[in-house]
Amino acid sequence: MTARSSLTIVLAAGEGTRMRSSLPKVLHPVAGQPLLAHVLAAAPQGAGASLAVVIGPDHGAVTAEVKRIRPDAATFVQQERLGTAHAVLAAREAIERGVDDLLVAFGDTPLISAETFERLRSPLKQGAALAVLGFRAADPTGYGRLVVQDDRLVAIREQADASAEERKITLCNAGVMAFDGRKALAILKKIGSANAKGEYYLTDAVGIVREQGLEAVVIETSEDEVRGINTKAQLAEAEAVMQDKLRKAAMEAGVTLIAPETVYLAADTSFGKDVTIEPFVVIGPRVSIGDGAVIHSFSHIVEATIGKNASVGPYARLRPGTSLGEGARIGNFVETKAATLEAGVKVNHLSYIGDASVGANSNIGAGTITCNYDGFSKHRTTIGKGAFVGTNSSLVAPVTIGDGAYIGSGSVITRDVPDDAMALERNQQTIREGGAARYREIKTRGKKSKS
Repeated sequence: MTARSSLTIVLAAGEGTRMRSSLPKVLHPVAGQPLLAHVLAAAPQGAGASLAVVIGPDHGAVTAEVKRIRPDAATFVQQERLGTAHAVLAAREAIERGVDDLLVAFGDTPLISAETFERLRSPLKQGAALAVLGFRAADPTGYGRLVVQDDRLVAIREQADASAEERKITLCNAGVMAFDGRKALAILKKIGSANAKGEYYLTDAVGIVREQGLEAVVIETSEDEVRGINTKAQLAEAEAVMQDKLRKAAMEAGVTLIAPETVYLAADTSFGKDVTIEPFVVIGPRVSIGDGAVIHSFSHIVEATIGKNASVGPYARLRPGTSLGEGARIGNFVETKAATLEAGVKVNHLSYIGDASVGANSNIGAGTITCNYDGFSKHRTTIGKGAFVGTNSSLVAPVTIGDGAYIGSGSVITRDVPDDAMALERNQQTIREGGAARYREIKTRGKKSKS
């Protein structure tokens, strides 16, 4: 059987004045992603699925975010804010192309799931003209009530218009709807503005469907899933719900969270097997953590790839562009940025490695800094395989440290050091041959003295 086609219209034109922010409401983040991004990710995708987003005038930033997340989406501008039905009809051009299912969602409900969209579409296959998403509210005050008779939706009654008996109803309107796409435009065009505000309300679609002798039904979901965000307090509440959901999903996938309530994850965090995360870790967007890796307490990681069996922290900061190879070790008070550290690299204490490439099995001593910025441009530091950089060294980029090279403690390196060479003496450029051999001699002597 051919899959049903769909059009999802996401309403994202609100200014969000109660957020007290110059940022459009739908771009405020939850779990490292804008509110809108969560909704667009949940909307139907694949063959036969199309997407339209209705934005406000002068919301170029929202348009850019839509294109970043769903390049297939069309955007339409609602020039005047005259109600939810008016907003849907801003995308009339997309509706007129014709689909089996028309879904209407809101850009400020980040917890809605793809599964809920599919459940909402299900009654349309059975002949319903309209399916409305509802939830059982702990406190229904202020919500529109869903009046149901014989398993059929009769009306959506707003708080101000509800009778005393209707106000006892706890089944409330979430606002999300699914229309039979062949009937949707005719229904939407019949919605009028004969109300106190002179606006066109999507909720009036229920009465029109009933007048036409068609069927309207309710699909229930949890109150958490349809939380709308209008204030910073509600944003924080949604963040808490999302974090709880992400933590549970991570642990079910085998991640060890020692103190789950103290760990913050991003919606797109990727975990391998047997990952351990200690308390008070913050993981931002676009982070991938490989099998067996350990993230120690008080570490902050954003846009980074962490290889198998790597160790990070405690008190480490991995900034965007960091890539750690298998078994790499990033210790306490180490910061990395735009840096590739290959397998077995050790940067254990108090160092900054930025705009750099570090070869396999190199050791970077405490207090080492890659001096990557000259006040005008960023420059790159390249450190070869098996190199040893002593404590309190400054590597002034652009500079290359060769394979097996040895940099003595306190050195300032401003020119390239060849393979297997040794650079010694503070603030000078004394470079000697046989660095690797000398390094091995020092290590051997150290082992003998300990024994």
